[in-house]
Amino acid sequence: MKRIAIYGKGGIGKSTTASNISAALSLYGYKVMQIGCDPKADSTTNLIKKNNIKTILDLLRTNTSITLEDAILKGYNNILCAECGGPTPGVGCAGRGIITAFEFLDKHKTFERYNPDVVLYDVLGDVVCGGFAMPIRNGYAEDIYIVTSGEKMSVFAARNIAMAIDTFKERGYAKLKGIILNSRNIPNECDIVLALAKELNTEIVEVIPRDDIVQKCEEKKMTVIEGAPRSHMTQIYKNLAKKIIES
Repeated sequence: MKRIAIYGKGGIGKSTTASNISAALSLYGYKVMQIGCDPKADSTTNLIKKNNIKTILDLLRTNTSITLEDAILKGYNNILCAECGGPTPGVGCAGRGIITAFEFLDKHKTFERYNPDVVLYDVLGDVVCGGFAMPIRNGYAEDIYIVTSGEKMSVFAARNIAMAIDTFKERGYAKLKGIILNSRNIPNECDIVLALAKELNTEIVEVIPRDDIVQKCEEKKMTVIEGAPRSHMTQIYKNLAKKIIES
């Protein structure tokens, strides 16, 4: 089982990237599970084609006897989808919410039961606290990829994420495998992110250009892989997925 975590600043496009990677991997024949670790619970929206997904925390708040079938939904091309969710707005800690959701998945032996080839965690990287660092420090993920643009705050978040990964590397936990540049078309963007990659002793795995086709597909609650299968962007995401699975 390949265990991958996609980190990045909120709004940088990590969920778009993650869901397109999952969709591409499913087309390559892999059994994929994507777990959204963002309180917004929108990681898998374009895979299961609906908003207001019932999250693990939502379900636990209303019924402590929920089953895996309640929490795991099937999306595009039979991708297994789950959203951790977050606390009631204004109450509780989002990081603690992730821990609770992961404990639920462990308790019910999720991976043994579904036996996926690939598990992909989509994780908010603005704050790498105990909960959001779960995939890094608790052995859930092996490979970490950071999605960033050349924008100042995105680069700042990428450095913090890399620092968190470095903190746990001596324990044999997850490794930083590379940076995914999700372009915002700012001046000298490639040079900025190349310098970041060099600073973090890693590489740019893929450059994803800015293209309106992504937004058009998302308006229909689709990944580019599904909504525009013959597009240039689909080929880019498929190339990225192949690099990740073969690394």
